[in-house]
Amino acid sequence: MSELQEIPERPLRTGYTTGACATACSKAALLSFLSQKKTESVEIMLPIGESAVFSLQNCHFNATTASCTTRKDAGDDPDVTHNAVIGAKVSLNNSGKINFLQGEGVGRVTLPGLEIPVGEPAINPVPRKMIENACRKVLADHQVERKGVDITIFVEDGALIAKRTLNERLGIMGGISILGTTGIVTPFSGSSYIASIRQGIDVALANGAGELVLNSGARSEKFLKSLFPHVPEFAFIHYGNWIGDTFEKIRESPLKKVSMGIMLGKAVKLAEGKLDTHSGKNSWNKEFVALIAQKAGYTEEVRTQISDMNMAGRLTELFNFTSTEKFYQVLMQECFYHCSRLAPDITLDLFLIDKEGSFIKHIK
Repeated sequence: MSELQEIPERPLRTGYTTGACATACSKAALLSFLSQKKTESVEIMLPIGESAVFSLQNCHFNATTASCTTRKDAGDDPDVTHNAVIGAKVSLNNSGKINFLQGEGVGRVTLPGLEIPVGEPAINPVPRKMIENACRKVLADHQVERKGVDITIFVEDGALIAKRTLNERLGIMGGISILGTTGIVTPFSGSSYIASIRQGIDVALANGAGELVLNSGARSEKFLKSLFPHVPEFAFIHYGNWIGDTFEKIRESPLKKVSMGIMLGKAVKLAEGKLDTHSGKNSWNKEFVALIAQKAGYTEEVRTQISDMNMAGRLTELFNFTSTEKFYQVLMQECFYHCSRLAPDITLDLFLIDKEGSFIKHIK
């Protein structure tokens, strides 16, 4: 997943969202159909008020339909959809409506809780508006504004790409989502992941979840499922590195009960108040961890040993991984403080997890 990759130490290039790509392809296909000429590039307006020009990879048209594709450029963001081929097929209808149809590689919504109704292709509201605006303008320019357009968005190998996302957890089956609120991908902003966190919580609530189990990813979730066999899969939420964003969303919700599992490497960062635990943005602070040890009653010799460690996971060499070990309880108390500060009205249970899958529960 993108959150595990290092951030390059150089100026980073921005890219374009799947929604921007789908808009460009829809506009280009409609232009090609109405003019019966090949479109090689097209300019669209992004939601942020800037224009962008897209080169088309393929363009085909006949008397009834047209289709165009482009290759997504996510800039320097490690987005799973970088280099994906995104396309649109269009045809006119007499209803005057813009209809969105599911193409190969685009997911379909199967659970309530998302902004798109169940049964619809997973094309989010902002991309839908972008596409509709672009197509309405083309229709007006060609003096056929009373016509509507049937638009099928498709993504080559989208079903395979979707396996590397959280889509199935959200009830989006069969492909990727067409996303984007600005049209621009900001490298390493985690915007897609954060959107998935927020959507995941909405889906859990819409499907009757009374509690959530937060975890950093598939590995920690596997360990936590043994503690929470009664919790449905959709109520397990991956926070990745975006703990702050997760708890901000929880604060906005009616949830009352949340359990959170956290691995040791992330816990030492969270305990210091670092709510984005990406290794490229925040490394663990040995001096702070030594202060935790001091607070737990350990000697200067132990604190010196901490300063000699090259990774936080080695703390288990100094401190036995048990619930009675005061170091871990003090560490979790600091984690608890920062999470509770963001969402003060929930009942929060914390579980520290080691690399073998053992747990320590925070004793309040």
